[in-house]
Amino acid sequence: MVPDEAVTAAERALEMSGSDPARAAELAREVLRPAAVSGEAATVAHRALALAARELGDLPLAESHLHRAVGIALSAGLRRRAAQARLSLVHVSAELGRPAQALTVAAAAEPYLDPAEVAKLGVHRAVALARLGRYAEAAEQCDRAIGLLEDDPRFLAGALLNRGLARAFLGEFEAAEADLTRCAELAGRAGLDHVLALAEGNLPFLAARRGDLPAAFAAYRRAENSLFGYPERLATMRCDLAEALVAAHLPGEARVLLDLAVPELTAAGAQGALAEALLLLARAELRTGEPHRALRTAERAGAALAAQGHAVLVPLTTEIVLRARLALGPQDRELLTELLSCADDLDAAGHAEVSGELRLTTAEVALLIGDRAVADGQLDRLARGPGLVSRHASALRRELAGDRRGAFAEVRAGLAEVAARAVTAEDPRVRAHAARAGEPLAGFGLTLALRTGRGRTLLAWAERWRAVAGGSGRPLAPDVEELRAALGDAALVEFARNGDELVAVAVTPERVALRRLGSFSAVAEAVVRLRYGLRRAHLRDGSAACVAGEAALLERLLLGPLARIVGDRALVVVPTGALHTLPWPVLPSNSGRRVSVASSAAAWLAGGRGRAVRPGRMTGRVVVAAGPGLRHAEAEVEMVAARHPGAERVAALRPEVVAALRGADVAHLAAHGTFCSRSPLLSGIDLEDGRLMAYDLLRLRTPPGLVVLSACDAGMAHAPADGAPLGLAGAFLSLGTRCVVASLVPVRDEETLDLMTVFHELLAVGHCPAQALTTANAKTGVAGFVCLGYGDQPVATGREGSATQLDQEPT
Repeated sequence: MVPDEAVTAAERALEMSGSDPARAAELAREVLRPAAVSGEAATVAHRALALAARELGDLPLAESHLHRAVGIALSAGLRRRAAQARLSLVHVSAELGRPAQALTVAAAAEPYLDPAEVAKLGVHRAVALARLGRYAEAAEQCDRAIGLLEDDPRFLAGALLNRGLARAFLGEFEAAEADLTRCAELAGRAGLDHVLALAEGNLPFLAARRGDLPAAFAAYRRAENSLFGYPERLATMRCDLAEALVAAHLPGEARVLLDLAVPELTAAGAQGALAEALLLLARAELRTGEPHRALRTAERAGAALAAQGHAVLVPLTTEIVLRARLALGPQDRELLTELLSCADDLDAAGHAEVSGELRLTTAEVALLIGDRAVADGQLDRLARGPGLVSRHASALRRELAGDRRGAFAEVRAGLAEVAARAVTAEDPRVRAHAARAGEPLAGFGLTLALRTGRGRTLLAWAERWRAVAGGSGRPLAPDVEELRAALGDAALVEFARNGDELVAVAVTPERVALRRLGSFSAVAEAVVRLRYGLRRAHLRDGSAACVAGEAALLERLLLGPLARIVGDRALVVVPTGALHTLPWPVLPSNSGRRVSVASSAAAWLAGGRGRAVRPGRMTGRVVVAAGPGLRHAEAEVEMVAARHPGAERVAALRPEVVAALRGADVAHLAAHGTFCSRSPLLSGIDLEDGRLMAYDLLRLRTPPGLVVLSACDAGMAHAPADGAPLGLAGAFLSLGTRCVVASLVPVRDEETLDLMTVFHELLAVGHCPAQALTTANAKTGVAGFVCLGYGDQPVATGREGSATQLDQEPT
């Protein structure tokens, strides 16, 4: 190959590196095959090999080829070719975790480049600046480049992509979306499939930053497919979305993505993205209750970030390490000194919000070890600032000064701020997790309430927090006398946690009583054992005696101290944490007792305020659907339809089922169910065209009055905050469904059919759902189904019941 032809072939390989990296690498190697290839051809060929390796996710190989290209060019006196190779090295160095070094390389290259190449250099500089958190400067680099790159669709698309990301970090969401959309259109027209995939891959991140999680997960599923074959870029997309999820207080969901991304980034050698991914993973591990893992991951992230010169991020890893140590071991003066030092480092690095939270923790540690001077100094400093941490510090100062009334006022004001922010989110998961920012403050309010020893006070503060987490917009508690009137002869028991202590408040016609029940951890472990035993019993792989033993233990732990107060009254239960997964009817004293489970006393009251069904007016709309793969699903929906004349049979397809749910009085869905504990709004039931998830219901404006989910685990919930149980049943209730009947454990198909037959017979003649379920449980002996929400009122089913039958059932 003659010299000019070799250079031309190398440049052709360079042009192909973005659209067909494998073919580009093959052509570049052909250029390099002759021993006497010119320095210029070799320089361009090695640069083409580097860009092809970059596209295929091998960053160390890309760096190696670029260094060879620079060395060959400089030896041959080709300064412009060396500068072009350095131009490409800027991006690769940034992604390898050396953004400061990348900026130095850019400065060395710029004097030898023409204006168009300087514009391209700016696009790569933007990557390094963004890695350093200098998003405004990154956007400015792209601003200057875009006007000079109209004739180069590849670099113009890259500039739009980088500017869109920088704008997303700056909170300029509309501008970011416009850039990413234009980038995708340009890349599609130019055949730049990988750039198109990157633009689409960043839409989940943008949607999550805007707070639109349904759109974020939908975009993520599309991006997963489009980025298949680009593992390093798929991993980067997962990290971007995970960062937004951590910011939205969704650490479990973020961790699922990061567990996939970290190995892919490790394999690609993407050290810069890997170090930041480890920082995110450490935070997610800490927030999901794994301090041992968080400690190790944060130490690894800190070492990598320090080696890369990321001084601004290192204090964030130290903060995670210290919080993990707080969770794992004793608190002493040495740790107190380290906390103070880290808070100062966070302030110096510009992480004021994280610093404030750590200073509050430092004050609490100081109080525990008896250093009042340090505690007062930190609290005084925080009380002068803005935000929830300031409210918490002020409340703690007032309590220390003996002003409990003032402390309560500070907590109430802080919760009002949290509620005002949380109520703006339509997605119940975003709302619940956004409210978690106020959880430490709410916990302090509950601690103050418990110190009063008064049941009414504790109930009020527990309900205020549930109102915030549930999205009511104001931290208000229901009036106790209104609650008593609505309960009639029934009793309400609301559970709450103060650290690991479980407490309960019982409301009856005679009294409001507070009882301290002991360790919440012990109760949670017993619930797990009971659920395991029930699963084995239903699968006929275990002993009923085991279930009976665990049920009796939970009876003693939860209701034993309340037995004389509650008696044999009908019961409304308001659970906390793992108690949302307890099938309450299986407790011995609940056998034959009407039991409803509500997210809060206020939510139960609201359910009872709906219009009552009157005798002679039972003319409601009933819809039924049967999913695939269940032996008795068809028989079950036929049974339901036979007991409710006029019931509508709906095809088991997501659009048809969602449409049928609108405005229905009763909906009965018989299908396989799945509960996703880490992503509860991805829980659902399986239909012919896929899973109907809780997310699919979020835009359902007129939900059914009663929903019967005849599916395993369909009633399960994860409550990131009290008052906001998330799952399929919880989604219906948050939308306004009055009552959901669902199972918390797997139940055999034939046993479910037996239970549902009795349940619907009673429902059709006017029994309320809670009593119908109680009677059906007793007649069939089938355990696991629970009445969630307000189940104490008959529902319209399309069949008239006699006045006598209706009058027999209290409402």
